[in-house]
Amino acid sequence: MIEIMNPTQLLRAKDTGALVADILQELKQRSTVGTNLLDIDRWAQAMIVEAGALSCYVDYAPSFGRGPFGHYICTSVNDAVLHGRPHDYSLADGDLLSLDLAVSLGGVVADSAISFVVGEAQPAESLAMIDATERALRAGIAAAGPGARIGDISHAIGTVLSAAGYPINTEFGGHGVGTTMHQDPHVSNTGRAGRGYTLRPGLLLALEPWIMADTAKLVTDADGWTLRSATGCRTAHSEHTIAITDDGAEVLTLPKHARAAG
Repeated sequence: MIEIMNPTQLLRAKDTGALVADILQELKQRSTVGTNLLDIDRWAQAMIVEAGALSCYVDYAPSFGRGPFGHYICTSVNDAVLHGRPHDYSLADGDLLSLDLAVSLGGVVADSAISFVVGEAQPAESLAMIDATERALRAGIAAAGPGARIGDISHAIGTVLSAAGYPINTEFGGHGVGTTMHQDPHVSNTGRAGRGYTLRPGLLLALEPWIMADTAKLVTDADGWTLRSATGCRTAHSEHTIAITDDGAEVLTLPKHARAAG
């Protein structure tokens, strides 16, 4: 299913996107050495509930997971990259943490992810990976607009990631959003320009470049959810929800300081 949002829904999408961005930034500030992943999950729950929003994850039970996810946010550490299920783990100095959050507010969903290094240790390799996903995300957004094709976005993202020397997994990528979290069209993190669905104003897309340092192969944790690099290498993940407009694309999940600057 591909949904095209009406003007009222687009206004709600902006509110949802701002909420997701603000929660992620608050959680980033709170995530310090010694912070437990279960505390991050509880903090996310409290902020979602306080805002009158709904979690897209608690009851999420797709075919590739093991039962309902049962938590409010994905917390992926070091070699974990997607669907990191919060568990009893306290963050250490230098850990690379990815937070992925999707909520519904006013009946419209927004989805975003950030990666950052915890503490004072800031390994250059980890920072380079995060930078690559952020640059790829910007390239994907720049390629989006009315009349563009999904393949244009995929090609833009993949060009940046490949140039940075990272293998690209095509099992999981970006996707449409709307009244539900995961919709068509699928947005691969590499592809051929000029191919695929033609973008239309009112379409919401979650673009999410993610990489593993030296492999494109994933393995699933014993929890049935957390996806890790097959080699144990570090990973990074960046994601924004965008709305296709009449003249381009608007990022809905920008942090507050970026929204103010815009």
